[in-house]
Amino acid sequence: MHTKTTTPAAAADGLRYPFETPPQPDEVIEVAPGLVWVRLALPFRLNHVNVYLIADGDGWTMVDTGIGNEATIAAWTVLFEGPLKSFNVTRLIVTHAHPDHVGLAGWIVERFGCSLHMSQVEYLQSAYHQHRGSEERKLAQRLFFRRHGMDEDITDQLLGRGQEYLKRVSILPASYHRLSKGDDIAIGSRTFRVLTGGGHALDQVMLYCEADNIFLSADQVLSKISPNVSVWAVEPDANSLGEYLASLAALERELPDDVLVLPGHGVPFYGVKTRIRQLADHHEERCQLIAKACAETPKTSAELVPVVFHKHVLDAHQTGFAAGELIAHVNYMLVQDRLTSELGADGVLRFRAA
Repeated sequence: MHTKTTTPAAAADGLRYPFETPPQPDEVIEVAPGLVWVRLALPFRLNHVNVYLIADGDGWTMVDTGIGNEATIAAWTVLFEGPLKSFNVTRLIVTHAHPDHVGLAGWIVERFGCSLHMSQVEYLQSAYHQHRGSEERKLAQRLFFRRHGMDEDITDQLLGRGQEYLKRVSILPASYHRLSKGDDIAIGSRTFRVLTGGGHALDQVMLYCEADNIFLSADQVLSKISPNVSVWAVEPDANSLGEYLASLAALERELPDDVLVLPGHGVPFYGVKTRIRQLADHHEERCQLIAKACAETPKTSAELVPVVFHKHVLDAHQTGFAAGELIAHVNYMLVQDRLTSELGADGVLRFRAA
């Protein structure tokens, strides 16, 4: 086990990064006494996920699991036979239902005989993801994308390889223990308050230890990238972006700026209030791009994707996220009365700046 700390000088983005480099595949880094950081590979452009283990009496509480594939099982096997050889996982906390976080929950629970803890909504969402491949659900998704102007070729990609990642999970354990907003949970000598937030996921769990000034932010606040905030066919009128921005505002009120943030991707950092403002500004810039594009001629969501994501070359997986995120911005702007919508004779929605 290694501790790689540096004096956290302010970076150009206004944040401070206390760790020089992330853990390698065969090592762990202690980020605080009795709290270690593991990094696992992902088969996407976002090529990693962070997992944390917290000393918990005679065992350890694990926070998230990595994606459910053979490569991740092999990576965990190396760790459990190496630097984590003495670690007995007695509790598993999964922050949300995305496969890179819940993917190996069944495997971890079976290997260690430990308990699974999630918010109720995220557990049920995980169960939904495991059964979302029915023909009825695929048809609903096809109609949703069509309504937003996606052509059949793009839609076929989105419903094929674009959502393949959702299948990368082990069998979800049949029971769990519920985590709810405001709960205080003891993990070893520490007490963590459960915070939850929507937008990126429906009810993502975050953990805040006020006494030690540590915040496990999951994917709600990341250091280098903006978490995906999307709308999907299952709830086509959802205001996911509004929920996300409300969550950021609540976190800005709740957390001190000198809290150590341990995110689900990227690297630990200080400066959470600065980062929250950066994330909110990022989404406002996207809204302004959309409003400008729709000022004179109404546009479909499909036509707006390249307006917002003009700096990116997107594969099918990324196109699905880009489409979902664009629709989240459109829905938010409709609620804010910054856009109006019109349903054309072709059954496609178009949006005009109000």
